[in-house]
Amino acid sequence: MPATPQSARHNLLEDAQGLLAGALFVALSVVFFKHAGLLIGGTAGLTLLVHYASGLNFGLVYFLINIPFYVFAVRAMGWEFTLKTFCAVLLLSVYSELLPAVISLGTLQPAFGAVMGGLLAGTGLLMLIRHHASLGGIGVLAIWLQRNKGWRAGTVQMIADVLILGAALIWIAPWLVALSVLGALAVNLVIAINHRPGRYFGV
Repeated sequence: MPATPQSARHNLLEDAQGLLAGALFVALSVVFFKHAGLLIGGTAGLTLLVHYASGLNFGLVYFLINIPFYVFAVRAMGWEFTLKTFCAVLLLSVYSELLPAVISLGTLQPAFGAVMGGLLAGTGLLMLIRHHASLGGIGVLAIWLQRNKGWRAGTVQMIADVLILGAALIWIAPWLVALSVLGALAVNLVIAINHRPGRYFGV
């Protein structure tokens, strides 16, 4: 029987790269979703709903809405995970304010925006998960359930996203919600396929 690979911890520079790049990928996905008038799942989706409904600053609302989840993260996942998650959330909040100054989208077909935005978000979240971090909110619960109950993080996130996007029908046109579901599927397929217990041994 082949030996089980040993888990090799990421060093500080590797973690920094993972957090910086992962949060940037997700922030870029938010640019795609916002430009197309779509929603993303999870806490970012709730934040976009608030943004669309009130015009409030996305970065600030996203940072504030995650604060209650840090309490659960500390108790369920430990201080290391919580501090990394705090940094990732802060980075996403900052990136979301800086990116409009360096990137401007002209034509973006909504269906492509949904899929491409979803793939970017899924890749960014995967990078964060592999560096023992998340973007807070439902992601914290999804990772905890995978580690402690064996539930796939992508599946948990997908269920939550469908519920959030279903609720969005109150404010968002049905065809935009349908495209948002397509984006959520892209996000969670990336995570469900590429983040499975036993396939990755770095932490």
